[in-house]
Amino acid sequence: MRLRPAPFPAPGCRPPRGVARTRGRLPKTALCLASIAAWLGGHAVPGQAAAAGPAGVNPHPIHLLLPPVQPLSAVARLGRRLFFDPSLSASGRQSCASCHSPGYGYNPPDKRAVQPGGPDLKSVGYRPPPSLAYLYRQQPFSIGPDTSSVDIPVNLNAVAASLRNVPRVPKSAGMPPPAAMVPQGGLFWDGRADSLQRQALLPALSPVEMANASVSAIARKLARTRYRDRFAQLFGPTIFQAPRQLVAEAMFAIARYQVEDPSFHAFTSKYDAWLQGHARLTPAELRGMHLFNDPAKGNCAACHLSRPGRDGLPPLFTDSQYEALGVPRNPRLAPNRDPHFFDLGLCGPYRKDLARQTQYCGMFLTPTLRNVDRRAVFFHNGVYRSLKQVLDFYNLRSVQPERIYPRDSDGVTVLYNDLPKDLRGNVDSTDAPFNRHRGDLPPLSALDIQDIIAFIHTLDDGYAPPRASAPVRPRTRD
Repeated sequence: MRLRPAPFPAPGCRPPRGVARTRGRLPKTALCLASIAAWLGGHAVPGQAAAAGPAGVNPHPIHLLLPPVQPLSAVARLGRRLFFDPSLSASGRQSCASCHSPGYGYNPPDKRAVQPGGPDLKSVGYRPPPSLAYLYRQQPFSIGPDTSSVDIPVNLNAVAASLRNVPRVPKSAGMPPPAAMVPQGGLFWDGRADSLQRQALLPALSPVEMANASVSAIARKLARTRYRDRFAQLFGPTIFQAPRQLVAEAMFAIARYQVEDPSFHAFTSKYDAWLQGHARLTPAELRGMHLFNDPAKGNCAACHLSRPGRDGLPPLFTDSQYEALGVPRNPRLAPNRDPHFFDLGLCGPYRKDLARQTQYCGMFLTPTLRNVDRRAVFFHNGVYRSLKQVLDFYNLRSVQPERIYPRDSDGVTVLYNDLPKDLRGNVDSTDAPFNRHRGDLPPLSALDIQDIIAFIHTLDDGYAPPRASAPVRPRTRD
């Protein structure tokens, strides 16, 4: 479908880069959909294109700007050895790959809600590890518009406090990300790491993960590895005399491995092939894509962005922002046996710097949906164990909450029971489908849910179109 080019998005839409913007979070409504598509060059959004394409073919194939595939650098090859080395943990039995398996899209390899760790592999935390894939474009944590060109460190508490009373405006699928004053970026569920290097270090020191007592303890383990000569070759013969520098270089090497090895961002899914005109989607996958992108139905693409960028960058299926969804409490988590314990995401307990900004309590990072059905548990607390349960939550939370949440002793449904009562107002009730009310019809039918899941399956890496080469696979040893 071709749309008449528009000089500017419809009223209420975010303007293109280089055009003056107003401060604050801008509305994201379905009105913008056609205007944005026209502004991008006259092509419809993926969901609309699917409706026009014969036999599941993308009628407007594009060239995706993919990461280069080339031999790993010497530093990245060292990082690969470190990533798979269990001797760097206190137990001697846990590596990065233990919780981030390449065979599962760098997700956990089993069905446990949380992964065991600690010196004896008997300690557990309260969050399932997120995927390490598709993080190569993740920006550092911030609140508000991009501040990467500002040299002065940002006082997050001051920024957050100034925005405490700014009203929340709904997200709508088909809209560009807002130039909004919202939490975004960072690594882990709470964004507390601003780089892959720091993301590699924190689990190495966590008492419920690799459980090293100190940076010096990690340095001593590095000095005993079979590949210690690699450090001397790359960083100089005196590197082992500077433990902090040694560990920093090791974490940098792990980060380089994640950036350089194509298996961390393979873009070999059926959806990527479809975008480029190399695959046909089935009728169920096409219907699922339309529902995924439809603001009045799934509205999934409001947060899990499905369109390529104007510059040809493939979509990551996340806006890298934070949401308080109000998922139910997971009674299987050991800390949840204490009724006074709550995981508040941006407000702690892991993250400390935003503890006073209670308007962000209960917010967690929106993860990518690429390879998501290779996970066994979902959301920050691992409460759900299938994509069907996840879609049921989105579909029923607002209209039939009694099917989502437990009842108290008086038989009253306890909404948002994984947050303290005084913070339950933070939960999103403006973005569709959460803007519906109790007793309304669910936006999705059982068939709709099946079709959306069929589309989500097309986001798995490893699709091989006819006469295509084999999918990229991780390299685990020299």
